[in-house]
Amino acid sequence: MSSTAGNWFEGRRFMVTGGSGFLGRFIVDGLAARGAAEVFVPRSREYDLRDPGAIERALEAARPDIVIHAAAVVGGIGANQEHPGQFFYENAIMGIQMIEAARRRGIEKMVVVGTVCAYPKFTPTPFSEDDLWNGYPEETNAPYGLAKKMLLVQQQAYRQEYGTSGIFLLPANLYGPGDNFDPASSHVIPALIRKMVLAQEAGDAEVPVWGTGSASREFLYARDAAEGILLAAERYDDPDPVNLGTGDEITIRDLAETIRRTVGFEGELAWDASKPDGQPKRRLDTSRAEERFGFRAATSFEDGLRETVDWYRANRPV
Repeated sequence: MSSTAGNWFEGRRFMVTGGSGFLGRFIVDGLAARGAAEVFVPRSREYDLRDPGAIERALEAARPDIVIHAAAVVGGIGANQEHPGQFFYENAIMGIQMIEAARRRGIEKMVVVGTVCAYPKFTPTPFSEDDLWNGYPEETNAPYGLAKKMLLVQQQAYRQEYGTSGIFLLPANLYGPGDNFDPASSHVIPALIRKMVLAQEAGDAEVPVWGTGSASREFLYARDAAEGILLAAERYDDPDPVNLGTGDEITIRDLAETIRRTVGFEGELAWDASKPDGQPKRRLDTSRAEERFGFRAATSFEDGLRETVDWYRANRPV
């Protein structure tokens, strides 16, 4: 880290919503490593960010210069299908109210973490930020993706009318140590790791896997995502949204095989084509992040996956 970066972080106070969550913990660790003057993490049991009064109390307690809004209600395809209304309302209302409260308080910069789910279902790959509005998102996660995308509109509108400094980032699918391994709400990587570790220990002959395996995804190690967010917080101040990713993609079938090898599970994969595949393809154009604030993902997928499997084995409930 350069002295310039250190000086910028050392002189500022931060509030990180979702700072005790999966991505948020990496952001908070990154701020500490950079010597941030003070980092405040509003816990949901004390500050319900759906409540504007709670947001005001959090901002009063933190008195931040920079707000990084990483709080979100998230889940895999099944959770999105089961709770589309909740995912839309809670993600929209938390962000809308946070951005408005930050505007009223004259916060120096608002950093909003969006989602790759905001992209249209049939976006040409690699996904360019310029294609963000060229269609409707994939149906299974459209309410979540659109709720997050409205925060981009709000940031741009506020910049235009009030002159506020707000940026919007679009990370690829995240994974890494500390991920959510709950079978009811986890994303594909932790879900498959859990299934295969448990199947290996039980001596099962096969593991069920949703869909056909033909869809592709891009995965970003959570620590790399946090690095991109902090680089953007320091160096970027334009209205244009920016992708955070690796620029690489893998089919779900190849992903499942890679996880099987990493775990050491020797059984079969039983594909259930009655379950949805989700968006057909996801791969991001990552050139804007590199050009505008110097971000490139540093962790290879093999290394990140191995660390994630090792973390789950060491930390899962017995």
